[in-house]
Amino acid sequence: PVLRLLEAQLQDQRREHEEEMEAMRNQMDLMQEELENQQQAFLQTLQLSPEVQVELGLQQEITRLTNENLDLKELLEKLEKNEKKLKKQLKIYMKKVQDFEASQTMVPVERRPHERNMQVAVQRKEKDFQGMLEYYKEDEPLLIRNLIT
Repeated sequence: PVLRLLEAQLQDQRREHEEEMEAMRNQMDLMQEELENQQQAFLQTLQLSPEVQVELGLQQEITRLTNENLDLKELLEKLEKNEKKLKKQLKIYMKKVQDFEASQTMVPVERRPHERNMQVAVQRKEKDFQGMLEYYKEDEPLLIRNLIT
């Protein structure tokens, strides 16, 4: 059983290796064809007059720059779309922040009667006990302000 498992693994590896080798051979053949085509084009270019060689070089450069410009325009369009999307998101988040800030300014108004009750309770405890007192953590700044005043 172990020997059969090892044989199966070896056959799988051999098959994968053969497939990789075939893919590499195909890629090498394609590259060799491309190289031969480039060599022929180069030899043909050398046979042309210097003026024609310059003109061909300029045409190739114009083609390359045109393609590069098209790619850059496409990239610019993508970036502009992304900018618009981000601006919309920013507006949404700014609105949420404003709503949140507005709700936070409303909370202290609602808590004020509670805070006044706490002030009274703190004052009574100070008069009664002259020591430790109990308070809510969120009321600490208010407590400190009242102790100072």
